[in-house]
Amino acid sequence: MVYRAIGLMSGSSLDGLDIAFVEFQEQGGKWDYEILQAICYPYPPEWVVKLKGAINLSARDYQLLHAEYGHYTGQQVNKFIYDHQLQYQVAVIASHGHTSFHMPDKKMTAQLGDGAAIAAETQLPVVSDLRALDVAFGGQGAPIVPMGEKMLLGAYDLFLNLGGIANISFNTDRYIAFDVCPANRVLNMLANEAGKEYDESGKMAATGAVNKALLDKLNALDYYREPYPKSLANDFGTDLVYPLIKREKIATEDALRTYVEHIVEQIKNAVTGFRPMTPGSRLLVTGGGALNTFLIKRLSEILEEHQLKTVVPGEKLVNFKEALIMAFFGVLRWRQENNVLSSVTGAARDSIGGALWTGQEA
Repeated sequence: MVYRAIGLMSGSSLDGLDIAFVEFQEQGGKWDYEILQAICYPYPPEWVVKLKGAINLSARDYQLLHAEYGHYTGQQVNKFIYDHQLQYQVAVIASHGHTSFHMPDKKMTAQLGDGAAIAAETQLPVVSDLRALDVAFGGQGAPIVPMGEKMLLGAYDLFLNLGGIANISFNTDRYIAFDVCPANRVLNMLANEAGKEYDESGKMAATGAVNKALLDKLNALDYYREPYPKSLANDFGTDLVYPLIKREKIATEDALRTYVEHIVEQIKNAVTGFRPMTPGSRLLVTGGGALNTFLIKRLSEILEEHQLKTVVPGEKLVNFKEALIMAFFGVLRWRQENNVLSSVTGAARDSIGGALWTGQEA
């Protein structure tokens, strides 16, 4: 069976809306895929401001933004379809939305981007609210990409996504995954201080020095001692980690260097704390942080000591892995098959996540 779907992803780093058009083929329970078209539409400055400020809005204004962002997202999908001549080729759209609130301990998670608005704009079937059912079942609602990793990328032993938040997955009989630490969101906030959108290839961090006192404070944060399943909200990085760094009053280069080391150490701790590696074990690294040459160099050096090889794939998979898996998420939802793993999230059971909005006429 062949399915052609669009996956949408907006990460906490706020770099833009990732869109991937993917062809999936299922035969005898085995899945193959090909990313046929993919692009990131950068957010205009006004949308960066709106998304950053969403958590401070009144309930009324938040719902208005939820609808507005849904229509904006649908319009971007229409542009993507027009630009790549994909009319009448898309079976379903799956939209992650932009996470504003994530409070699984209170059984609540919220992603901006009304699925009904996307369906109305595109007049196509849309799957949205991907995390909500898992959270309602008592799960963390995150990470939700492991089902896609397991079914599409099963040749690797571990998966690391270096987005706004770093998360890791272990490809074992009982699939385990969890958020490790804030990553690009904090690195980008530090780079912004020097007038840069981000620290390209980690060049600024490479010129800095590790501040041991700050590194110790970062590594001592309570979250890192919690057992999995566990997940992080964006405000852990923006409201706790970033102010902690700023209180040290050190040079931006030193702050970046120290935070790179913090990310690397927490990934190492996550890997070695779960199970010892065996020779030949491979870690697939994707997300914007995979293009941070200095970060990957440090990570490779540390993990080689633990018999784990770091693999960075081609840029298409690096940049659009999450959008790819959102598309797959939508296909599984369309097929009424489980797409969220309770072994990852801690929910009462596996679930078929996502609300389905039918945009086309009957």
